[in-house]
Amino acid sequence: MKHRLLPVFCGLLLSAALALTPEQEARTERLGNNLRCPICTGLPITESTNDLSVQMLREVRQQVAAGRGDREIYAYFAARYGNFVLLDPPKEGSNLLLWGAPLAALAVGGAVLGRFLHRRHPADEAAPPVTEEPFDPYLAEVQRKTRPDDLREGDGA
Repeated sequence: MKHRLLPVFCGLLLSAALALTPEQEARTERLGNNLRCPICTGLPITESTNDLSVQMLREVRQQVAAGRGDREIYAYFAARYGNFVLLDPPKEGSNLLLWGAPLAALAVGGAVLGRFLHRRHPADEAAPPVTEEPFDPYLAEVQRKTRPDDLREGDGA
């Protein structure tokens, strides 16, 4: 009986020692929302119910209670589980390539599209010159005969 109560007593002692203020609890929640469960697919540890996520959230609480900074906590989990565990990796170092690659691809695609459209419709190209139709005597005769009467009188027709 004595041995059964020991883990319960230790758990109560640990939870009493980790009583966090509401601000610390909110910070723990925010940090946990940015840490991915290594087992689940894309779930933060605050939404996962497996044992590893529960343990990770407990470690976050301990580190928040110890006064560690956000970067220190993220670095601890990244060192332990890899950068994969961070749902929002830091925008520094080699991660800048990951953050900047979509923007660079968008800029290059826009430049290629702009160049293609500019080639297709160059602004400096003038409208094609209007050429007169070759003289067709039959068409000239039809036009002369179909003119209104007031214009035909000057023709002498």
